Amino acid sequence: MMNNDLSTAFTELVTRRRSVRGFLPTAVEQPLLERVFELAQRSPSNCNTQPWQVYVASGEVVEALRRQLPEAMMSGHMELDFPFDGVYQGEYKCRQHDAAAQLYQAMGIERGDKAGRGEAFMRNFHFFGAPHVAFLFLHQDFAMREAADLGMYAQNLMLSLSAHGLASCPMTALSFHSGIVRAALDVPDDYKLLFGIALGYEDEQCAANRCRVGRAPLSEAVHFRR
Repeated sequence: MMNNDLSTAFTELVTRRRSVRGFLPTAVEQPLLERVFELAQRSPSNCNTQPWQVYVASGEVVEALRRQLPEAMMSGHMELDFPFDGVYQGEYKCRQHDAAAQLYQAMGIERGDKAGRGEAFMRNFHFFGAPHVAFLFLHQDFAMREAADLGMYAQNLMLSLSAHGLASCPMTALSFHSGIVRAALDVPDDYKLLFGIALGYEDEQCAANRCRVGRAPLSEAVHFRR
């Protein structure tokens, strides 16, 4: 029998979770951080291998990265552990463009404003002001199956954050300079960076946070066969 209270709570939680692109500088208390990540650790994985390794940058470490990553990006230096060209086709490209258009509209950036768009993109490497960033790694021997496990972990982590009044934003851009991140966080070379998640308290006054993107209808993604 379905527990209506749990169903309602889960529906609210999943609906509330979204990518936030403006954070308050207020640090999250360490006990709360640990509780959030402790719950995320309950994520499923193939044969319960739990292949993820997560490094959370805060304080001086996150501030150092906030300086280093924009400099690296502006210099043209990029070092990705996993291939990513950002090129989509068909309906996937349409969804990508629609999401970007809605974000720029919320920020008041016109379509032809290349400088404004470039500045908005560079905010990724400042973590949108977040006081904490979780960097998600996999061992170099792992492949697609373990990456799927890591994705399930990331979703549980973001739902856990949302349930505790915190905001988050998963960011592929934070994998563009993996060597810098590894050095800053003292990560062994045989662990490879897949992406990062900025996290903290939402800045509700940030224009970017007015953006709300939708989802494709169920019929475009789920196919029932009887």
